[in-house]
Amino acid sequence: MIAIGSDHGGYDLKESIKKYFNEKGIEYKDFGTFSNESVDYPDFALKVAEAVAGGECDRGILLCGTGVGISIAANKVPGIRAAHVSDVFSARYSKEHNNANVLCMGGRVVGPGLAIMIVDEWLNAKFQGGRHQKRLDKITDIEKKYSK
Repeated sequence: MIAIGSDHGGYDLKESIKKYFNEKGIEYKDFGTFSNESVDYPDFALKVAEAVAGGECDRGILLCGTGVGISIAANKVPGIRAAHVSDVFSARYSKEHNNANVLCMGGRVVGPGLAIMIVDEWLNAKFQGGRHQKRLDKITDIEKKYSK
């Protein structure tokens, strides 16, 4: 199951992605927001990141105006590798090389058509392991060092 969440700046794009999920039969859980009314993106980043880190959901998608703030907030949760993406190539490699478990995009930066292509590419990409796992292990070591 995919966790999805946004602030007001990513709300419309979140709704477009949910429509795509519904058409494809992809299971998701919407963690909000549920309107265009102004809210604080860290609140929704935390909900989705905790759902992914805790195993409630397999991976997550977060959206705000630019995708930057919500990705920074999500990456504060241990075990989260949130990738801020605005192109298909980066989406694929964020999964294949970085095993990104949260995809972040900006509703004011990425249009719905491109967002669907990005989501599709990211969902279908597979982590390659090997030399990339060694690098992820180093990231985990940094996380452990500063999570005291």
